[in-house]
Amino acid sequence: MAKFSDKILKISLSLMLAVGIWIGSTNGEPALATSMEADAVHVINRLSFGPSPGDLQHVKTVGIDDYIQEQLSPSQDSPRLKRQLRQYKTLSLTPIQLERQYGFRRPGRGKPKLSPQERKQRRRRSRIPFREASEARLIRAISSPNQLEEVMVNFWFNHFNVSAKKGRTRLWVGAYEEEAIRPYVFGSFRDLLGATAKHPAMLFYLDNWQNTAPNSPGARGRFKGLNENYARELLELHTMGVKGGYSQADVVSAAKVLTGWGLPRGRQRLQAKQAFVFDARRHDNSRKTFLGQPIQGQGMAEGEELLDILATHPATAQHISYKLAQYFVADTPPPALVDRLAQRFLATDGNIRSVLETLFESPEFREPRYYGQKFKTPYEYLISVARATGRPTVKPLLVARALRQFSMPLYECQPPNGYANTEAAWLNPDTTIRRISLATAFARGYGRQKTPVPPDQLEQTLGDRFSAQTKAVIDNSPRNLRAALMLGSPEMMYR
Repeated sequence: MAKFSDKILKISLSLMLAVGIWIGSTNGEPALATSMEADAVHVINRLSFGPSPGDLQHVKTVGIDDYIQEQLSPSQDSPRLKRQLRQYKTLSLTPIQLERQYGFRRPGRGKPKLSPQERKQRRRRSRIPFREASEARLIRAISSPNQLEEVMVNFWFNHFNVSAKKGRTRLWVGAYEEEAIRPYVFGSFRDLLGATAKHPAMLFYLDNWQNTAPNSPGARGRFKGLNENYARELLELHTMGVKGGYSQADVVSAAKVLTGWGLPRGRQRLQAKQAFVFDARRHDNSRKTFLGQPIQGQGMAEGEELLDILATHPATAQHISYKLAQYFVADTPPPALVDRLAQRFLATDGNIRSVLETLFESPEFREPRYYGQKFKTPYEYLISVARATGRPTVKPLLVARALRQFSMPLYECQPPNGYANTEAAWLNPDTTIRRISLATAFARGYGRQKTPVPPDQLEQTLGDRFSAQTKAVIDNSPRNLRAALMLGSPEMMYR
């Protein structure tokens, strides 16, 4: 984040005092509003990263139900967004192409060593795919009218998390999102599960590329033993959940089923056309028992059978439904809602769009007591501020840097469970201070955009979301502070 002048720092300190008083008097919870406009604001805040100029009026015009259907059936990207994305050439490259064109490799035996300058140039070039993926994600999140699609991309990426902090995964996170996440966000959970399971980013991140049956013909070097990492997270995080009823024996069986699922190696890396390979020489061909069901030794087909079992398991339906209800309704979602979503999940063979329709039609989703009760993650807050100001010139690189300072660097969550979306994970004094500083910067002009945000325009964009106390603080403040007060208010920190 850019350094603030003394004047901005003083304003930030004033805002910190104001917000501290707000939060102290409201116990950190925004006041409930029940107007028709508040209903529209609620739906926008849950199905998007917050309103941009014109969004609230659009929802009022078409109606809440039609807006929800629009978001569930996204249109094509706008011409302007397409032009912005075209500059990122690496988005269209496959993992194989990315590795060949941008992978950093040291010269082989007998070849001249690289000079320090050559090493520096290669390392700089190897960072291009990650930078372009990050900027493209942020541009879409800020500018795309298909906001629910972007929300679900973020949701599913966190669910099937991979971290760019681990080796070759950094080269592939953009391709992972483009190939394994984005095409399936409203589709079949089974298809989404299969796409992530076979993607090189996941295979490398959770080490399944090394998963080998002991004493198999292909067992040698680092590829000579069972690796349970992916199998364990597949059950615990991706499908059944930690309370799903599986045992350690089931984890071992799943790992055996997935032996040989990996990446091209050696000369294969130079000749392969696809980044996923099944190495039959490293596969465990024995008969396995998984969740009480027999899985016969049949090579790669065993893995597909395993994913079929997991994708249709009642525990998976419960786990996914809980996470969706937690994201869209409340940190502790109503059990009855979770049960209904799980039933819909099973009845539709894991059709994500159908489950979301059931969620958005539910009385719990429209219940006013849940309005404004989800504390935004740093990612959600930053994107919502950028959208609210309506500034098309916000540089994604500045947002990416701010995310790093907010301890939520994009694509770099190292644990496999991804970033949490609950208040307990993110509400703390440091978070509040950083958000207020950022609100001040955006309100006064951020990056290339040096013109202050007009408070009247911002109020119209954000709609009926402020409590009487917040309105009083804003109205009794100097005009040049009002936009910053809105962006740094407790209500803006919740959705």
